[in-house]
Amino acid sequence: MRTSDARRRPEPHPAGGPEAGIEALAASPPGWGSGAPEASGLTHIGPGGEARMVDVGGKPETLREAEASCRVRMSPATLSLLLQGGLPKGDALAVARIAGITGAKKASLLVPLAHPVRLSSLDVEFRFAPESGEVEVRVVARAVDRTGVEMEAMVGAAAAALALYDMVKGVERGVVVQDLRLLRKSGGRSGTWVREEP
Repeated sequence: MRTSDARRRPEPHPAGGPEAGIEALAASPPGWGSGAPEASGLTHIGPGGEARMVDVGGKPETLREAEASCRVRMSPATLSLLLQGGLPKGDALAVARIAGITGAKKASLLVPLAHPVRLSSLDVEFRFAPESGEVEVRVVARAVDRTGVEMEAMVGAAAAALALYDMVKGVERGVVVQDLRLLRKSGGRSGTWVREEP
């Protein structure tokens, strides 16, 4: 009786060993020639179509600031418990604030093409709407550096919001984290940008 396909011997690696297979997986998409990045203005794409970090070494160090927000929606009863310090896990706001600070400092590890930034300060603020059960997380990041801090502000806001969810999920698992957005940024070549809609 013939052996089943499941017992087949594995296919050998392509010529050049396993490294060649990895390089093949990382090859540029079809149609991406050496002139694609320059023609399209894609600054984070190398000559062969591969992802790369932009060289910011020639930029001057200037004051950079960014503010981001994220909303956490829960029932009014759960928010009341949070504000009264009655959650089983303890002080949700203290934990979320530390999570926001830690998350902002780790932004370049989580967002592959983001540069590490020397944050000079990071503020985490919470705004409450007891009647609707909503918490708005706001994070302001600042640095004197060669690149902006938008990702630090946004990752910080997301981390703080997720920490709030973790702190209240024992009481209410249907909590919603939503509306992560950049509110404003300043500094650098592009100058100041402010979101127009609320």
